[in-house]
Amino acid sequence: MSIQGKHIVVTGGGSGVGAKTAKALAKQGAKVTIMGRKETTLQEQCLPYQLCDVTNEKNVELAFDAVRSEYGPIWGVVANAGNATSLPFKKAHQAHLQSMLEVNLIGVSNSFRAGLPDMLDANEGRMIAIASTAGLKGYAYASAYAAAKHGVLGLVRSLAIELAPKGITVNAICPSYTETPMLDRAIANITKISKISISEAQKILLKGNPQDRFIQTDEIADAVLWLCSNGARSVNGHSMVMSGGEI
Repeated sequence: MSIQGKHIVVTGGGSGVGAKTAKALAKQGAKVTIMGRKETTLQEQCLPYQLCDVTNEKNVELAFDAVRSEYGPIWGVVANAGNATSLPFKKAHQAHLQSMLEVNLIGVSNSFRAGLPDMLDANEGRMIAIASTAGLKGYAYASAYAAAKHGVLGLVRSLAIELAPKGITVNAICPSYTETPMLDRAIANITKISKISISEAQKILLKGNPQDRFIQTDEIADAVLWLCSNGARSVNGHSMVMSGGEI
């Protein structure tokens, strides 16, 4: 199976993992539409785009309908949009938990569901969630984020079983700390709170990675390409860990 001409939607496509993945897919001949909330960053990618807030179900439906009308049926969805905010649990009240669930879990569900009708009609398709090692283990000061990412893996595993007879595979990629703008914000937050240097903050985050390095966005993009390939047609309900051996 080639992705040549296949219409693939990448959410959170304005920067980081989403931008790198979208460009990798486009380079292999896919028709890629990126979605996000910031038009300026979407425009910078020089790819077709649609403004979309994945936490808003109706907005997601309208956005997918718009790109479907313009670029054709949707063959794949890479649900990459997400956010992480660290807080000690005693300060992580309901609003914080809700915000983490909305973007990291509900956003994935909304995106998958909006792309599903075309896949059902074609009897084939790919759904890929960019999750996290926080979906497989706990992290201090990230209880809400970890809870949301654990939920993503439950969603992926359930949909994999439900949609398998329809020729649709559903998988997750679980990277550890990845060199993106979100990581930069996390490091800045650590340095501010702990009053330590950037290099010291980086060492704290890398201490669990046997390779002693951050994951790179091109590695995740390549994993997405493989999951979209014919060689991965029987890989379903899988959580692909990219952590240098941490997990």
